[in-house]
Amino acid sequence: MPGENPLHAGKAVAGGHDDFRDGKRPSFRWRLRAGLMPCRLLASSALVLPLTSLSAGAQTATRAAMPIGTSDVIQLALSVGVMGAALISAIVLIRERQRTAAENAKLRARIADVNAALQRSDAILNLRDQRVILWSGDNQKPELVGSLPLEAGAPEDRAPFLAFGRWLAPRSAAALERGIASLREKGTPFDVVAETHGGATLEIQGRKGPSHTLVRFLSLSDIQRAHARLKLENERLVGDHETLINLLNALEMPVWLRDENGRLKWINRAYAAAVEASADEDAIREGRELLGDGARAAIADQHRTHPVFAQTMSTVIQGDRRQFTVTDYSGTKGSAGIACDVSAVETMREEFERTVRNHSDTLDHLNTAVAIFDTEQKLRFFNQAFQKLWSLDIPFLNSAPDNALLLDRLRSEGKIAEQPEWRRWKENLLGAYRAVETQEHWWHLPDGKTIRVVANPQPKGGVTWLFENLTEKIDLESRYQTAVRVQGETLDNLAEGVAVFGPDGRLRLSNPAFAALWGLEESLVAPNVHVASVRAVCDSRAKDSPWGGFVAAITGFDEERTNWHGLVELNAGSVLRYAVIHLPNGQVMTTFVDVTDSVNVERALKEKNEALLKSDQIKNEFVQHVSYELRSPLTNIIGFTELLSLPATGPLSPRQREYLEHIGSSSSVLLTIVNDILDLATVDAGIMQLDITEVDVNNAITAAAELVSERLQEHAIRLSVDASAAPQTLKGDEVRVRQILYNLLTNAANYAPEGSTVRLTCRQLPDGVEFSVHDDGPGMPPDVLDLVFHRFESRVNGGRRRGAGLGLSIVKSFVELHGGEVRIETGSGQGTTVVCIFPATPADMRNAAE
Repeated sequence: MPGENPLHAGKAVAGGHDDFRDGKRPSFRWRLRAGLMPCRLLASSALVLPLTSLSAGAQTATRAAMPIGTSDVIQLALSVGVMGAALISAIVLIRERQRTAAENAKLRARIADVNAALQRSDAILNLRDQRVILWSGDNQKPELVGSLPLEAGAPEDRAPFLAFGRWLAPRSAAALERGIASLREKGTPFDVVAETHGGATLEIQGRKGPSHTLVRFLSLSDIQRAHARLKLENERLVGDHETLINLLNALEMPVWLRDENGRLKWINRAYAAAVEASADEDAIREGRELLGDGARAAIADQHRTHPVFAQTMSTVIQGDRRQFTVTDYSGTKGSAGIACDVSAVETMREEFERTVRNHSDTLDHLNTAVAIFDTEQKLRFFNQAFQKLWSLDIPFLNSAPDNALLLDRLRSEGKIAEQPEWRRWKENLLGAYRAVETQEHWWHLPDGKTIRVVANPQPKGGVTWLFENLTEKIDLESRYQTAVRVQGETLDNLAEGVAVFGPDGRLRLSNPAFAALWGLEESLVAPNVHVASVRAVCDSRAKDSPWGGFVAAITGFDEERTNWHGLVELNAGSVLRYAVIHLPNGQVMTTFVDVTDSVNVERALKEKNEALLKSDQIKNEFVQHVSYELRSPLTNIIGFTELLSLPATGPLSPRQREYLEHIGSSSSVLLTIVNDILDLATVDAGIMQLDITEVDVNNAITAAAELVSERLQEHAIRLSVDASAAPQTLKGDEVRVRQILYNLLTNAANYAPEGSTVRLTCRQLPDGVEFSVHDDGPGMPPDVLDLVFHRFESRVNGGRRRGAGLGLSIVKSFVELHGGEVRIETGSGQGTTVVCIFPATPADMRNAAE
């Protein structure tokens, strides 16, 4: 006990001997020792003085008979001094002992008071409602004083008690450790309320004195405990509030709080960003709303009857309209809301719905019947092919019948074959709903159809049934096999050689004609023979072998697989026409045809055609040469004929004058033919130049009509001119236009019947002028129509005169020289109409403009 050793009791309270090592006051024991040292010195002096006196007396007695010297005087003085000093020491010692006795009495009284205070402190510290951890200045190891009640849940042992995390709640233990660290390092006091694992509450105080640091644990009373719980709850709520605020600020969804008047009082960062506010306080102060007036009014209306509002609404964020799922709760002290951006979700939902619709539309366009049943074996989807296959009414299918009912109905309507054990067959079929792998069945229906039934279990339950009608496929396969055999027989009997090579250059198939044309042995035309082996033999049997190109086409990697053909002459004299055809599957087919006779005939025809062309050229050159040579004599004949017809030359008999007129008319006709030939030669040479002017249409028609009037009157043929829709002028060469109209009227007069009418029509077109001359003659047969524009192709064909065959050739050449076109409309019993179209701008003017 502390009272048993008063000198050491001060260790537990302030004022003990360890508390004054800083030099402020000496300890009681040290002062006592310091006071006794002079006393001891005086006592020793008192004992020495009598002995010295006795010694000095004896020496004086012995020396009395002797004379007194200097040493005797010195010795006597020393003796007297020592005796005086001893006397003084005795007096001082007596006074010091009296003072020491008084001081000891005071110290005993003080020690008694200190012991009483120590006992009171020890009693207080050892109460069972508190415990103290004490750290001294030079001792880092803490001391524990006092104890806590058992219901506090604190361990009694030192080590478990100091391990706060074992018996305090994690949050309390962490707060206590932070407080102790701050107290010992910085001297910061703390007061916390801690909670144990058992639910008990403790008040913990931390303080630091001049030489000690202590932490006191107090067990609280009921009121204090309730207050501590409220404090803990408040701290927990504050912490949860801060956590929630930080969480809401971390969310990318706008969150807001409103007071009872509906005004904003807090928003998170996402809300501020959504309303484009630089700070949360600015958005609250300015009252920036995320939702529109209509949306807020809808929320307020629902809050009148229900505290929770949850609905998808749209608003504009940074210029883009977004979809938000808004959840708003209204209480007595205000409301809170959160908006989740579901624009992407809505887009995905719409995309999913479109995908489902597209999927349904796609399945509806399939020829394969599809039916989807859910986990309860209810029909949830069917396509048109399914309804068409089983001919079931739509209302029945839309009623979501189960699979068993659907099978029973198909059985009752005789659409599936009757089974010997219907129930077992149906249970086996419906076992697909419990299966993992895809099941396949074949149904042979009473109407002769063959159905392939595939049951595909779905991962989330249900089965997708596929009903594939293979009746046509089986029939097609049968017919295909027959066609293959027929084609094989046909290919083998073809006179044309065929060889098909694969992408690897190996022979896939060939017919006997291929081997016969190239003289190949049977081993070289067997399947899988490489094209290089065939080429080695064929190159030696052709003059200019094309097999190098064949190999390149068969084994090459050209991006453009172009078909090509040609001729090859064999050393034996035969000629083969070959073709290289690229097939879709990467194969190449080569065909060979013996065209020796055709080539010989073609060569003969080419030689004949070249001879004809040369002959025609010689003819044209001859005619042109003769025309130039005939023009001068004809001019002389016509001149002398006119000279002979003059009266100044002399009188002529009627017969002479008649002969002279025949000579003049024949010479004029011949001169016209020669001029036409020269004009055509000029056109062919490309040296004819048109004199483009404004041609008066009426004057051109009148001039042409006057030139042909005598021939028309000769056969009582009338000329009907319709120029009501004609323009006043057209751009062209006036001389050539009159020549064209003259030739057209002359040709019509030659074929028009006696007393008929030749019709000349001129009209304006959107892009030119059209002249047409119609006669009521017999028309032109097709064989004549093809040659009507050929030069020197003269045929009577119902006409009165057989001309030189240059009239329509001249017309076509001059019209085309203007950039126009000529066409003939004729038929048996319909007469003939020659149509000439002059463009609005002649070709010569266009070329000059360009």
